[in-house]
Amino acid sequence: MTRRSVISLVSAALLATGPLAGTALADPPANTESADPGTVIGNEALPQSMWIDGAGSARKLTYWTRDSSDRPALSTGVVFTPAGTPPPGGWPVLSWEHGTVGVGDDCAPSVAGRSDRDMGFLATWMKQGYAIVATDYIGLGTPGIHAYLDGRAEAHAAIDMVRAAHAVDDALASKWVAIGQSQGGGAAVFTASLATRYAPELDYRGAVATGPASNIVDAATLIGPNTPAIPSSHITAYATYVFNGLKAARPDFDLDSYLTPLGKQAVADAQTLCFQPLADRLNGISLNQLVSRPLSEGDFVSVARTVMDVPLTGYDRPLFLGQGTNDTDVPAPLTAKLVADMTAAGTHPEVHVYPGKDHSGAMLASLADSVPFVARLFA
Repeated sequence: MTRRSVISLVSAALLATGPLAGTALADPPANTESADPGTVIGNEALPQSMWIDGAGSARKLTYWTRDSSDRPALSTGVVFTPAGTPPPGGWPVLSWEHGTVGVGDDCAPSVAGRSDRDMGFLATWMKQGYAIVATDYIGLGTPGIHAYLDGRAEAHAAIDMVRAAHAVDDALASKWVAIGQSQGGGAAVFTASLATRYAPELDYRGAVATGPASNIVDAATLIGPNTPAIPSSHITAYATYVFNGLKAARPDFDLDSYLTPLGKQAVADAQTLCFQPLADRLNGISLNQLVSRPLSEGDFVSVARTVMDVPLTGYDRPLFLGQGTNDTDVPAPLTAKLVADMTAAGTHPEVHVYPGKDHSGAMLASLADSVPFVARLFA
């Protein structure tokens, strides 16, 4: 394999990325096994400076969900409802699954805020008359390290955010759609594969995923001490989040056996530093300097597949996949492989390709197709 192809694959996978009274955070149940998914234990007003344009209210919730091993875990998220009077039956709901921000508590969108790109994107949906519920994911603002790219855990948090929102706002309709970008795009695909089974009482209609993270483990098999140096602090930063996510999802996994002393320090730094500060700190450090042996050795691949491999079956509602041809975060060949694998397994997503668009550009360009797609789902 050429140096160019190694860089391309590694780069691709590792960058894939109502008015209520405020309540204090309740004491968690002594027996967390009895903490039903979607149970709200905290409800507070979100500062108006963090509201999506067009919102009439915004509440930050802390709620119970389940990790990928089906153990109780806490997540936070925000319920945004449009200004004005809800339609008959209530506001239809979009569950937003965000892209990479980091794994530390200070990186949670409900704490740090959202990028201008995401705020503009979400405002488009808000102005269509949809309520938006936006999970932070487990570990972003709650105990523990966020299990980055742990698809089932992210999907559970997104679905249980819908449950939690219904628990505090009776102006919401039961019908809902999942939408995600990059890390959240992969999470939205996971969500689509299990939504009706995990929460049969909700009226799940379908999902939209743009630039969805996929094929992470396949790319990881190319990484080792002798991998050609990749001069991108962004790639190195994303790799440290992947390592942290795997360790958070599977605590018994011996991650340290794969890391150099520099790698161990970088992974530790990633637990608290959000993306850009982490990338700045890792400037000049290449991915191959983090690992002491190839990730293809030992049980890295077998363990990581149980956490990060996107399901190929289980989709019982429409699924929209959007991809830019000039995306360097999640290049088109990776999404093409995902689509081909899904098709071979009998799953047929609706695929939209955006010529000349990069990662963010495809997300925004997709609105021309995804807005009518979602409208049809709610019809």
